[in-house]
This record gives sequence, structure tokens and C-alpha cells, in this order.
Amino acid sequence: MGSMRKDYVSEKFMIVTKKEDKASNAKKSPYAPGNESMTNPSVLSLVAKDGMLQRLQDSEDEYVTDWSIRVFESKNPAVSIESENTYSDRPHYSEPAYGYHFVVVASPKEKDSFSTIGVEQWSNILVVIQDRLRWLYTQKGVTYVSIYANHGEAAGSSNPHPHLNIVTFSTIPPVIEAEAEASHKILNEKGVCPMCQTVNAETGGPRQILQTEGFIAFCPWAPSYPYEFWICPKKHTTSFSKITQKEINDLSLILRATLGGLSKSIKDLAYNLVFHLSPEKKNSRQIHWHIEIYPITNSWSGLERGYGVFLNSISPEDAAEKLGAACRKELAGLVGIV
Repeated sequence: MGSMRKDYVSEKFMIVTKKEDKASNAKKSPYAPGNESMTNPSVLSLVAKDGMLQRLQDSEDEYVTDWSIRVFESKNPAVSIESENTYSDRPHYSEPAYGYHFVVVASPKEKDSFSTIGVEQWSNILVVIQDRLRWLYTQKGVTYVSIYANHGEAAGSSNPHPHLNIVTFSTIPPVIEAEAEASHKILNEKGVCPMCQTVNAETGGPRQILQTEGFIAFCPWAPSYPYEFWICPKKHTTSFSKITQKEINDLSLILRATLGGLSKSIKDLAYNLVFHLSPEKKNSRQIHWHIEIYPITNSWSGLERGYGVFLNSISPEDAAEKLGAACRKELAGLVGIV
């Protein structure tokens, strides 16, 4: 594993990684049942038996079968605990790309997607993520745990089998650091959490898509992507790893409803799903955690790439109106099932 390089001036990092092999079909997909030997051994395999979920893991000579969720270390990791311990100074600053990279296979069915997985399965996925998050923050050299999913080739996925990535860093990623700094500044100046302000402002407004008992989904005021939306806890909370099972179930419901509504609003859409979580270390600045979904509907121009000024072909208000109708319909169907 190589190093993590930093831009000459700005807070921007890059890592050179090995390109992941594409999965050509279900029989050759390393994430499909029966192909467990094609991946690293699982550190956690959830198996439903007699109405209970068993937490198992692969041994050196035996793989767990009939799993519903499977977690293992990536064979093509972005970071590694075996990273070379080399540093260099500006202008060619670099540091070791040190960390853990786990893959969470979200369903044994390759034809599933995040928009078709059931609410109960989503709850199990979130419990597994929570479990990994807690464990990783006990490990040496882990300052931040990132959690994200790529759906579709345009969003960076080379394997259509639904899965999430959990990647740790020894430093806080620039986007999260900037968000935490800005939130801390507003909190100091105005005495209020900016995300709590946002939740209050968007609830019941023209950019709201959907809300459940504890969460709200809305298109942000200034999105970077057409149809971008966020899912945010209504109450102030900075720690995803401490949310209750009831909150997990509620989050699963709104995740499934919004992703289902999104897929029915725009066919064959690629998107990224990213958890914006606080760095769960002492003395680090916290953020009101939330999930951001970035639909990939068109390519960026030089304005976006070169200057960070984004052009959208649809307003967030119109996007919310379109998504809201589809997501409310999806939610009504799910509540009927649940």
C-alpha cells in the first residue's frame, strides 16, 4: 500500500489504489454466496437461524454459509495497516495511507439494490455498521471512520452486488474537518447547532421530501448535485454509534423509502450514499451526524471542477416536490408491510 499525498496548498488528499476487478456475472462475483473463497475471510457473517440472528465468522478452512450480511477486509483496500511508514515534506507532502478497509455485503442476492432491500435488512445493516464503528474506534491509529456506498458505475461501483465500504483514516478527512470547524464557529457565535437550525427551517418546507418520527429527508438549499438529498436526525445528536435500536429501525424506514422513491423517480440512476459522522475521539469537534445522497445525473463542467461553483439543472424545491411524491408513496407501501 502506498502513501496519501496532499495538495501543494489546499486541504486535499489523494491515494493511488489498485483498480478493482469488475464482476462480470453472479457466478464470478466475489460477493455472491458460494464464492466466499474469492474474498478475505469474514470477520462477521450474520446468519438467520430459528428466528434469531447468529454472529459468526469464517475460519481458516471453513466459510460460513447461508449468511444475510457478510463483512470482510477488502482485497483492494484504499488504506492498509501494513502501509509503509514513510513521510515527506512540502511541497511533496505525503503520509502513510494507514487504516482499515472493510466491505459490508448488504444482501446475499446480487439483484438486490439499496432501494429494494427490506426495512428489516436495512436495520441489520445499520447494526453491523454500528458494531464495526465501535470496534474500529478502539484500534490504534484510527482517527476517523468513513462509511459510504457506491451504486452504479458512474458513481464508482465496479461490482453491482449491493455493498458498503468502511474506510478509516489517521487524520480527519478535509470535508468533515471543514464541516466541523464551520459548525463549531456558528455554535460559538450564535449558541445554536447549525444543523438543528437547518432541520427546523426545512421541516414542513418546500425542500422537505419525507419525515418519520425521528428523521427528516430534504433537498439542501445549495446542493452540489441535482436531486441531492440529506437524511438527518431531528433531535441534536453527534454520535451514530450510540443511537438506539428504535432509532435504527426508524432510520432504516426512511432510508428504504427515499432510496426506493429515488429509483422510481429517475430510472437507472447512479448515486453515492455517504455518512457524515463526528470523529468519535475525545477533544475533537463534533457535528450533528447525517447521511448525504448524491445522484449522478450529468457530468461536472470546468466551473464545478475548477472553482467549486455548482450548476444544477433543477432547483432543490422542484427536486423535492418530485422526490417527495414518490417517497411518500413508497413509505405508505412499506408501512403497510411493516
